[in-house]
Order: sequence, then structure tokens, then C-alpha cells
Amino acid sequence: MTAVYEYHITVLPSDIDENKHANNLCYLRWMNEAAVAHSAENGWSARRYIELGSTWFARKHTIEYLLPVYEGEKLVIQTGVVDWKNVRSIRKYRFIRIKDDKTVARAETLWAFVNLTTGKPVRIPQEVTDAFFVVTDCF
Repeated sequence: MTAVYEYHITVLPSDIDENKHANNLCYLRWMNEAAVAHSAENGWSARRYIELGSTWFARKHTIEYLLPVYEGEKLVIQTGVVDWKNVRSIRKYRFIRIKDDKTVARAETLWAFVNLTTGKPVRIPQEVTDAFFVVTDCF
């Protein structure tokens, strides 16, 4: 079980906007990719959630941009679950530029666990919460 997962990316030319740095939409994509990869690393792939009949829906994203990132830069996105409650979970992220170890952004997503048939929130099963450590002091 990985508590704080590290997801590595390289900023691609297609990530760059008219301001010549990574577009804010890329951060959302990277957050989702990091969360999915962390979940799969801990035994919960997209397929497994579908077999369970439920999955995660994002309810709210918060991103604090600290420094711009540019084409070709390598980042590590640290992510982990910081809270569980009934039908929701909070996951935090820290974006670190590898070349100078600077935190370039911090983010958080409020996720809801939703039944795929009804579209309604459902209690997160114990087998899901047991697959993740809750971290509180890394972000």
C-alpha cells in the first residue's frame, strides 16, 4: 500500500498555452491521472470499481498555482488521501519541479463515491478505505 504516491510527468508542447506556460487545465488532467494511478497501485483499478458498481466523481477541485512550469520541465506530483467520511474523500496533491525541488502548485479534490446505476452517492466500502493510508502531514 502506497500512502503518498508519486506520479511523474514531463510538460509537453501541447500543455503550453498562449502565456507560454502549462495551461491550468493540464493541472486538472494531471491530478486525475495521479489519483487513478495511485488507486490502481493500491489495487483499485477503474475496472475493479466498475465491477463493484461504483466509482469516484469529482465534486470540487481547488488549485493554488505558485510558480509557472514550461515545456520540457519534469514534475513529480505527490498525492494521497487525507480524509474519508461516509460517501466522500479528500485527496491532496503537491506539484514539485524536479530540477530545483520547488513546489509549483498545491491542490485538493473532494471526491464523492457514486453508484454507477443510480448516479447517487453511496457509502465507501471498507474494502476500499482499507486499501489506502490516510496521510495528514505531507501536503
